Amino acid sequence: MSPQAAAAVFTPRSLAALAEVCDPAPLPALDDLTTVRAKEVLADVELLVTGWGCPPLDAAVLASAPRLRAVVHAAGSVRGHVTDACWERGIEVTSAASANALPVAEYTLGMILLYGKRVLERARDFRRTRERGNWLLTPDQVGNYRRTVGILSASLIGRRVVELLRPFDFEVLLHDPYITDADAAALGVERVGLPELFARSDVLTVHTPLLPATRGLVSRELLGSMRPGATLINTARGAVVDQDALTDVVCAGRIRAVLDVTDPEVLPADHPLWDSPDALITPHLAGSQGNEWERLADTAVGEVARWAAGDGFAHPVRRERLAFLA
Repeated sequence: MSPQAAAAVFTPRSLAALAEVCDPAPLPALDDLTTVRAKEVLADVELLVTGWGCPPLDAAVLASAPRLRAVVHAAGSVRGHVTDACWERGIEVTSAASANALPVAEYTLGMILLYGKRVLERARDFRRTRERGNWLLTPDQVGNYRRTVGILSASLIGRRVVELLRPFDFEVLLHDPYITDADAAALGVERVGLPELFARSDVLTVHTPLLPATRGLVSRELLGSMRPGATLINTARGAVVDQDALTDVVCAGRIRAVLDVTDPEVLPADHPLWDSPDALITPHLAGSQGNEWERLADTAVGEVARWAAGDGFAHPVRRERLAFLA
């Protein structure tokens, strides 16, 4: 991983815990697997702990690591570095995606509640007027009682959002082409088609991975079918949503948007969404940050311990599931 990722994710406590279950190579972390030092380390390594900034583990790298049998990724997606060569060699893979899903789901829940209560807009108006106004005249569009929340994709994050919503008085809809009615019933949600999800939701939150089949999935037609004043939350990938169509409907005042991701990842400085009162754009902060990185390290260390004990990974990444994973 990159030196920055290693310093951020692996605290002295985490490194000490790792040393209790394996014999780690001395720091600094490898971020170039073609150097003389890297080849010396790889010659003996049985397991790699990877993170953000890991180079691709291609056939040339694997040739330098004849004893490598497992990869533990202390982050989310493994698509950037686990190559076909790894799968063909039978290397076992795990990731901390389940741990990284937790803060994303928490961010989503917070935004659902804040936007249902119109907290940010009302705070802005309060700052401008310095007057509370007559709270008994609050319109019934404000509030979280019996509102409809739509979940796009029963991913790790989508499922965690469903769990977090259970204590509240929401009707929860779910669209995912790979789940059954029985799966939806077990989750306690109503399974619906994609057009119905957009048409019925007061808040719709996007949790589908960016795959060839999902690029532009949230189309102009679907956005146009949303209820006036509805909110779209995207913590997945910007390209899942038609950015131009979203800009049009938000700037027209039809819907509101909470965007932790955009397409491109940072919008141009003159993009109209920056100045729209109906758009909140955050800098891709929903995933693990700050002290939440420690959870990623703890998950990775736990997986190393399981593997070293012969118990197998708790969160294995399967090659046949890659078509459905971020």
